[in-house]
Amino acid sequence: MKILVADDSRVMRQIVIRTLRQAGYDDHDIVEAEDGRDAYDKVQSESPDLVLSDWNMPNMTGLECLQALRSSGSGVPFGFVTSEGSAEMREKAADAGALFLIAKPFTEETFRDNLDGVIA
Repeated sequence: MKILVADDSRVMRQIVIRTLRQAGYDDHDIVEAEDGRDAYDKVQSESPDLVLSDWNMPNMTGLECLQALRSSGSGVPFGFVTSEGSAEMREKAADAGALFLIAKPFTEETFRDNLDGVIA
């Protein structure tokens, strides 16, 4: 299993990765992306089994990345880890094809609740 973590904050990428490991997903390969454009490119080159993306990033937002991936025919499982947790944002994410939206602050239990069944 390979998980792509996309966030323009290196510190937040590290927090997401640490939380993944604490939630029991410590035997998966982790690939990092610095923004939505980088994430889009790395989905093509790395073929991850799951993308965990921030919403607000430069060059290409997480939502734009997801929309571009779906337009290109990619069905990679995609979820958001973001500070944007409103009902409107959740609806936009779901409409674009996201499997879940984890709002910050999050816990390892939040990750397990959303990821169990998505990744093994």
